[in-house]
Amino acid sequence: MSEQFEPILVGFTCNWCSYRAADLAGTARVKYPPNIRLIRLMCSGRLDPAFVMKALAEGADGVLITGCHPGECHYLEQNYKALRRFLLLRRTLEQMGIEPGRIKLVWASAAEGVKLAHEINTMVEEVRAMGPLNWPKRWESNGFHATVKEQEQEVTA
Repeated sequence: MSEQFEPILVGFTCNWCSYRAADLAGTARVKYPPNIRLIRLMCSGRLDPAFVMKALAEGADGVLITGCHPGECHYLEQNYKALRRFLLLRRTLEQMGIEPGRIKLVWASAAEGVKLAHEINTMVEEVRAMGPLNWPKRWESNGFHATVKEQEQEVTA
């Protein structure tokens, strides 16, 4: 009997819109899988791409970035900045051999809890179909296998 792979997702959510949409989904009892860990940011434009890379490197199988609809950002045009960063990050990950579907950008207002829950459900299914990321193993297969201890030994030698 084989177990079904359950992906781990990290969701970076805008405080003003998508985090409140997730809250609305919860209070309206709209179900979405517990596979996602939501992290609230003041704005999707404040998401440093390094946070996405760290989430993937630390074991996440996918990352969902959510924010206000374009033109409705509380910080004027920061969601456009998030869009530019997302496109660049997706291209970078693809060049590293990571499927571009492992990172997704969704616009959701505070009133769109059902939409956000649907997007989370969809992403969980898409990542489940892709299988586990196993990023450290991917690096090893490409010749990047130095561990932290090996790097420390090189520095102290």
